[in-house]
Amino acid sequence: MKIVIAPDSYKESMSAEHVAQHIESGFREVFPSAEYMKVPMADGGEGSLDAIKASVQGQEISLMIKDAYFNDREASYFLEADGKTALIEIAKICGIEHTTPEQRHPEVATTYGVGQVISDAIHRGVNHIVLFIGGSATNDAGAGMVQALGAQLLAKDGQELSVGCAALADIEHIDLSRFEPAIANIEFEVACDVDNRLLGPQGATYVFGPQKGVKPEQLAHFDLCLERFAKVIQQDLGQDALTISGGGAAGGLGAGLSVFCQAELRNGFDIISELVGLREQVKDADLVITGEGRIDSQSARGKVPCGVGNLAFEYSVPVIGIAGSVSNDVDAVYEQGVSAVFSVLPRPMMLAEAYETCEENLKNTSKNIALVIQSAPLVK
Repeated sequence: MKIVIAPDSYKESMSAEHVAQHIESGFREVFPSAEYMKVPMADGGEGSLDAIKASVQGQEISLMIKDAYFNDREASYFLEADGKTALIEIAKICGIEHTTPEQRHPEVATTYGVGQVISDAIHRGVNHIVLFIGGSATNDAGAGMVQALGAQLLAKDGQELSVGCAALADIEHIDLSRFEPAIANIEFEVACDVDNRLLGPQGATYVFGPQKGVKPEQLAHFDLCLERFAKVIQQDLGQDALTISGGGAAGGLGAGLSVFCQAELRNGFDIISELVGLREQVKDADLVITGEGRIDSQSARGKVPCGVGNLAFEYSVPVIGIAGSVSNDVDAVYEQGVSAVFSVLPRPMMLAEAYETCEENLKNTSKNIALVIQSAPLVK
């Protein structure tokens, strides 16, 4: 029996790789001779590189960059073994995970460090860059990124703008005469798990801004700043930043990458599943186990469990989901190839205790699921 284990991480608890290890441990107690293939997964947000590194050969490259608030910090990206593909996780550069709510100042938060990492990868000779853009602390539509790559964002008096969303209110002209010329020869792919556009009630600022520190009374102004940037992009570059599906991802970075790097925005699960070879493992499997910290109706919108479920469905392979918690609206995932869903919680408990006991609970739940499968032929 071949069992493929392809979970996402349990946020703030376990990485995808550790989740897979504990699921295998529980199943091995019941099926010790089964063939187990662990394929840690992610959907394009934080943790994507950690999941990919478990399956892809290459090296981690470290460098000093500017973080979301223009402070110096060390960050890293992944260079595949052939030296031609760079994998960049935005959360490691300007991620919200590096800040506390009190430290968040979205008016000056910048993607400048993203441009620095792209530049480093280009000068190492890559021709393909994949960016995972979930989890950013920024709302500047990639303005900082293009500034780091040589673009000049100019005010009416010809002075260069400072970094951050608020500065975009004064933008009058975009000068690309010093923009990194190698960009035109690089294939950019963006792993994006949302389809929000840049502006409006469902755009970058209104949907994602509050978690980055944008106050209710600032929402309209920040949206106008991005609108001003989009107008100048149309005026100087002849490109429409407003109609890009996924353009609102990562504070508008999706739109910036599309406009300035001609990036293709794709579903994050699709990109990662291709990189780690998930399809090849699933197509001859007898069973697939997946999961994430919480499985609910949102899991049906491009998250890992349903991505795995839909892929396995193509080969008529059953999929079981194991989650930290399961909501009442979980039925949505059963329409996307997931056969059954289980929570690891053995009883009601406080969140702190759930975190502390998650490894043990996951192993025990996996063992019990395996016992059910083992006993199924006895049911008449």
